[in-house]
This record gives sequence, C-alpha cells and structure tokens, in this order.
Amino acid sequence: MVITLPIVVVFIVILLMSAIRVLKEYERGVMFTLGRFTGVKGPGVRLVLPVIQQMKKVELRTVVLDVPKQDVISRDNVSVKVSAVVYFRIVDPEKAILQVVNPYEATSQLAQTTLRSVAGQHELDDMLAQRDKLNSAIQHVLDQSTAAWGMKVSNVEIKDIDLDETMIRAMARQAEAERGRRAKVIHADGEKQAAQALIEAARLLTTEPASMQLRYLQTLADISNEKSSTIVFPLPLDLIAPLLRAPTR
Repeated sequence: MVITLPIVVVFIVILLMSAIRVLKEYERGVMFTLGRFTGVKGPGVRLVLPVIQQMKKVELRTVVLDVPKQDVISRDNVSVKVSAVVYFRIVDPEKAILQVVNPYEATSQLAQTTLRSVAGQHELDDMLAQRDKLNSAIQHVLDQSTAAWGMKVSNVEIKDIDLDETMIRAMARQAEAERGRRAKVIHADGEKQAAQALIEAARLLTTEPASMQLRYLQTLADISNEKSSTIVFPLPLDLIAPLLRAPTR
C-alpha cells in the first residue's frame, strides 16, 4: 500500500499534465469528443480529457507558399516556365480540419494546376506586360476554390517567366525593329512639322515686306558673329535695281 500510493500520485500528475494544453494567440483548437466535433477553442489554457477528447491545433497566421516553375503553353503557342508565390491563411479552423486532410498540401497542388490553367489562357505579351491582371485572375480562382476548406487567399505574385534562347532572340529582334520603326516615324513627323513651319514663314515674309528687311539684318548679325576671314554680304535686288535702271549717256 505504501508503494502503490506514490505510483498513483505520479500517474495522476502525469494525467493532469497531459490534459492541459496551451493555445497561443494565433492558434485555435478544434475539439473532438469521442470522435465527434464539439467546437473550436480560442487561445489560453485548455483542458483536454485523455482518451475521451482530442484537440487539433490550427494556425491562423499567413502562410507563404512557393509555387515551383510550371510548364505553360500560352494562347499564342509559346512554351514558357512560370513560377509564383501564394499568400493565404486559415479563416475557418473547423472547415480546415473537417473538409480537407492537409490544407497546405491541397492548396499547393491547386495553386500549381491553377497557375498552368490561367496562364495558358493569356498570350505571352500579356504575361510579360500585364502581370497584375494575371495575378488577380489566379487569386480569384484560388480564393473561390479554397473557400470550402476554410482558406483565404490574400495575394498571388508571379515570380519568374522563363523563355528559351530562341524566343529571347526573336523578341530582341522584334524590339529592335519596333524601335527602328518608331525612330523613322518620329523623324518623318519632325520633317513634316519643319516643312509646315517653313511654309508659314514664307507666307509671312511674302505678306509683310518689312519682315524681309528685318530678316536680312538678322542674317547680317549672325554672319558677323562667325569666326571667319571671309564675309559675304547678301545684297537685296531692290537696292540695286535703281542703279541698273539709271539713264545711260
């Protein structure tokens, strides 16, 4: 009897220690009593009856999921490798435990298939230039699919879009041709504007004789500023016309 009492006391202490559970602020405990769901416990000290009750902890913090590179064929039949990052968290612990075996693995597999499906609906130029649109489309599909598991997808970001060397060279040639086309268009627009300006200037000089004289004086001033040993003075014909018409004897 003397030996049995300490053993009983130790057994009771171990039983009580195993029954006490502590939940952190970002954790929730899904309780089962004799195999049946009996509620969700919040943070703090919780008592779980051994054998009779069982508690599964669930974290509510945001999880960062790295989606590995996926082989994607775009809508314009270009093969690329696309990787992404998914940010999600559990908002309903009950569904996260009762509706899916492993919510993190399920979300990872769903993210991979969704990335291939949604990216394949876009052309390559849209993937490269409109990543925000692609991110929103993937997030929308994932959020709808994981809602039944008590998950909330807060953000999706495309990390890398890898192309093969042949496609990279083709895109470089296309970009160079586009830059050449723009340079020619800009040059043509400049020539057109310059021609229009010259036409307007010619019309103004024709209608205002005094402006022609002012232009002549401005030209002389410009020539005088040049560092040249030879200076040519243009002489308007209207100044020498009277001399040419002088009477001869």
